[in-house]
Amino acid sequence: MLKDHAKLMHAIAVSEEIVGRKKLQKMIYIAKNIAFPFQERFQFHFYGPYSEELTLRVEELCNMGFLNELKEKKGGYYQYRYTLTETGKEFLDINAVDMPSLQDCLLDMNSQNARFLELVSTVLYFSDLSKEEVKEKVFTLKSKQRYTDEEVEQAYQYIESLREKAGLH
Repeated sequence: MLKDHAKLMHAIAVSEEIVGRKKLQKMIYIAKNIAFPFQERFQFHFYGPYSEELTLRVEELCNMGFLNELKEKKGGYYQYRYTLTETGKEFLDINAVDMPSLQDCLLDMNSQNARFLELVSTVLYFSDLSKEEVKEKVFTLKSKQRYTDEEVEQAYQYIESLREKAGLH
């Protein structure tokens, strides 16, 4: 029953710490779309792909004492930091998750800013469309972000580099 919880805990463990709910959502979405067996379903939302299931799973893990959620005031908003608790680490020791190249991918994603990950996840969300159609979607749906052609190009290159890290090329 806790297999999907363990996968999420493993993702946070190998990332060491994830700062921001949006970043966590984007990292799991990107990992799922690249190669990793995360089960959460995502819909397109204001900030790109979003999973209510993922939000609930994180909440459950916090309530079970496996995940630490630290709420910090940052200027006019709150930011959340996620780390594994000792109990969470013990649980993972017993319920090992086998996703060998996940750490390389997540550490890389974790070093990116949330704005870029939002773009990458949006590009992946519309990956069944042509590059031109994807750009049109990005520029329309994400007009407030003011992404450039170069950034969209970087997002495509970044997706390829993650696929290589995951061992898909």
